[in-house]
Amino acid sequence: MSKVLKSHIALLLVNLIYGANFSIVKEVVPSSIQSFALVVLRAGSAAILFWVTSVFLPKEKVARKDFIMLLLLGVFGVAINQLLFIRGLELSKPIDASIIMIFNPIIVLILEMIFLKEKVSVIRTIGIIVGISGASMLLVFKGDFSFSGPVISFGNMLIFINCISWAFFLVLVKPLMLKYRTVTIMKWVFAFGFVYVLPFGYPQLHVFDAAGIGFVAWACIGYILVASTYLAYFLNTYALAELTPSVASVYIYMQPVIATIIAIALKQDKPDAMKFVSAALVVVGIYLAGDRSRRRKNPEADIAGAEQ
Repeated sequence: MSKVLKSHIALLLVNLIYGANFSIVKEVVPSSIQSFALVVLRAGSAAILFWVTSVFLPKEKVARKDFIMLLLLGVFGVAINQLLFIRGLELSKPIDASIIMIFNPIIVLILEMIFLKEKVSVIRTIGIIVGISGASMLLVFKGDFSFSGPVISFGNMLIFINCISWAFFLVLVKPLMLKYRTVTIMKWVFAFGFVYVLPFGYPQLHVFDAAGIGFVAWACIGYILVASTYLAYFLNTYALAELTPSVASVYIYMQPVIATIIAIALKQDKPDAMKFVSAALVVVGIYLAGDRSRRRKNPEADIAGAEQ
């Protein structure tokens, strides 16, 4: 199996994980744990898991100049991303958040052109548009979203800022992925990220009643800490060693498809022609956005472009 195919499989797994994460977070925040306390647990547990994982791998020294980028990645990939996502989702609704995150690939595409000097092909652009169309059809025709109301609007604004922050992370981490292992990068990103989020989350974590929540709540928190943080970040960053940030981001269109499939399997929804057409558009969009013909033969050019 080629590295490119493994990277695509990794992204599919990431979005399987994220597809369920919206509802799981809503299940425990704020009923079982407050938003910023959960962020501290996410950052802290991921930092520990990545550092422990690194012990079993050959040592890899990070160049001093690259620590500046790692510090920034801790801001965009952990602090802003997780603080605003969890808090925004607490105030908003999962479907609203899903709709807002559709714009992530467009933002990534723009940032790619600015920071990585990428030339975006027409086919890839068409793929992103087709993917947006499919994901939008699935989400909008559900009919249970609302951008109105001051609380919901504020939550949606936080999620949109999180969307932009995640786009910056995907683009800025790419050059480092061509130089270091995934675990090497992520152990530092989460170590710095934990330092950033601790002042925000410690007061809430201090009053967190760990013994007062049930098994289901702990199972949900465990899923968030291990699956949607450690495993998802690992797989997402791993894929960036072979694929461009915009290809990685376009997989986000799979999330509403996955959520719909789960709903149908649980008999919470029924299949119809619109759902099949929407899912087909998403798959076609991802295929076109993958456009292998435009991948660079000299990946070091990405590093040079990003460091200018």
